[in-house]
Amino acid sequence: MNIHEHQAKELLRQYGVPTSGGGAAFTPEEAEKIAAGIQTEVRVVKAQIHAGGRGKGHFKEKEAGEKGGVRFAKTPAEARDLAAQMLGKTLVTIQTGPAGRIVRRIYISDAANIGRELYLSALVDRASSRVAFIASTEGGMDIEKVAHDTPEKILTLTVDPASGLQPFHSRKIAFALGLKGDQIKQCAKMIEGLYKLVLEKDLSLLEINPLVVTKEGDLTALDAKMSFDSNALFRHPDIVALRDETEEDPMEIEAAKHELSYVKLDGSIGCMVNGAGLAMATMDIIKLYGAEPANFLDVGGGASKEKVKSAFQIILSDPSVKGILVNIFGGIMRCDIIAEGIVAAAREMAINVPLVVRLEGTNVELGKEILAKSGLKIVPADDLADAAAKITSAIKTAA
Repeated sequence: MNIHEHQAKELLRQYGVPTSGGGAAFTPEEAEKIAAGIQTEVRVVKAQIHAGGRGKGHFKEKEAGEKGGVRFAKTPAEARDLAAQMLGKTLVTIQTGPAGRIVRRIYISDAANIGRELYLSALVDRASSRVAFIASTEGGMDIEKVAHDTPEKILTLTVDPASGLQPFHSRKIAFALGLKGDQIKQCAKMIEGLYKLVLEKDLSLLEINPLVVTKEGDLTALDAKMSFDSNALFRHPDIVALRDETEEDPMEIEAAKHELSYVKLDGSIGCMVNGAGLAMATMDIIKLYGAEPANFLDVGGGASKEKVKSAFQIILSDPSVKGILVNIFGGIMRCDIIAEGIVAAAREMAINVPLVVRLEGTNVELGKEILAKSGLKIVPADDLADAAAKITSAIKTAA
């Protein structure tokens, strides 16, 4: 689960990490009121969406202006006008893709007197099973380019969970960032707060970009991004309260209600599979046969007929789906139960795209018999390769 920048900064402040001030506005009038309470000569007006690269992004609508999602206002009235230009408009960045995201809230903050821009993040490193800190002297909007072109400018440092964060970790990060004097102490305090925040709130990613050294010599988090482990949210009702469902895919939200693991993709073949590994293999073989999967959908090991029906409804709600491939291995879940669910869903929903079904495992023959006697246009497959070949051929023929 992700949260907005202004929410992330509030959490950072709770853990002693200095950030720029300000507040979120949902209307131009709120933006003007917040801007009036900021005493700096310049206010920063920032579009709030769950994507990076906002400063270099562009709006689809002409009335939003040619500038990106980060702008500057000298007066409260100007902040109101800028908010009016951005609210309700579609911001496109390198991370949103061409569809972009609708801006529904604006963050008004004070402007920092920037001396240097750095990069700092903390994340769960799966390779080492530790919290890793990543630091670079090359902060700002082009950090991805830095990682690609000059990886030697990026320091990665992992923390052993047995010993925890130690003073040498903070010093090493501070030196890598080129900090001196009191800045090293500030960095140590910041690292301590970030590490505590990651552990206590079950973050999978915490990114500060840029981390600013002001001309006065102070460290400030100018922008922040946080992602939380969705499997740990039951422990954090305060974090769940920050969730903005308008930033999430409606189909993924609906899938979660039925306890289905679903991720929307860009292809045209809808997939319904039981088991994450089998789902990944199914997507791979679809690509091998020259097509693209429209989704990742794992119905789980003990799916009921109702769950199968819900899975079909979610797949078919995607207008880009031109065909469906069902790939089921019946272990805990019997093939005849899955077959009954497929038939019930197909009859009720009048599926009008090619449907290929591959069943294997417990009661597979009974499952195939149910499909064959259904009288529906269901194409059986003998194995995974046969299924991939048949569904890709079917959508090409239909096209």
